[in-house]
Amino acid sequence: MRYLKNFWKYKGLLREFVARDLKVKYRRSFLGYLWSLLSPLLMMIVLTAVFSSFFKFDIPNYPVYLLSGQIIFTFFSESTSMSMTSILSGGSLIKKVYVPKYIFPVSRVLSSFVTLLFSLVAIFIVILFTGVKITPEALFFPFPLLCILIFSIGMGLIMSVLAVYFRDMLHLYTILLSAWTYLTPIFYPISIVPDYVKTIIYSNPLYYYVEAFRDVVLYNQLPDFHTNFMCILFSLISLGLGLTIFYKNQKNFVLHI
Repeated sequence: MRYLKNFWKYKGLLREFVARDLKVKYRRSFLGYLWSLLSPLLMMIVLTAVFSSFFKFDIPNYPVYLLSGQIIFTFFSESTSMSMTSILSGGSLIKKVYVPKYIFPVSRVLSSFVTLLFSLVAIFIVILFTGVKITPEALFFPFPLLCILIFSIGMGLIMSVLAVYFRDMLHLYTILLSAWTYLTPIFYPISIVPDYVKTIIYSNPLYYYVEAFRDVVLYNQLPDFHTNFMCILFSLISLGLGLTIFYKNQKNFVLHI
């Protein structure tokens, strides 16, 4: 309860940090926020041209399939990568005045989430052009987005701590994300992979967030109980671990930044 009160007390500062991150991201950009729409569309066109010929018999409406997975994974990748450097880049401010340190990684995740929301327009456009039906089940789309947001906040808190104490993580995490991309069925159907690889994929939290999002925007159905349960479980575990690790180590940040 004390942490919630503290969070509410500094909500204005958190909002300013999010706005600052967005301004820095699109500073001197001619198209500005429009890139949040164009970037996933352009990437989808390229990947669709490359992979659709391979999977066209297994995956109907491949552009929507690809884009829905791509947007979820891109948000997670961007938000956690930005969170890693948040404490290090805010070191000068942390040393001068009291600021709740969790604001730095959380603001990075929230600014990336704003970009994700803009990217949803891209999915809507592709759905219209490909003729995918829009049903009442589509109204359930906020649920997987909320789950991946909570999961990313937890992971962002963990990664920000690791980056302070182990600078090599800044480089290792890039490699980890590359491997994570291929272990998440973004551009391929899970049916084509061997059983031992499926076991690994089923232990991948992002698999469930992607599947839940695809269920509502592509397959016109609500995610089943197992998918919903796994989404919530991984989100709560990530947030719990993130908060615990962050609060146990934040007092020593000034010694390492």
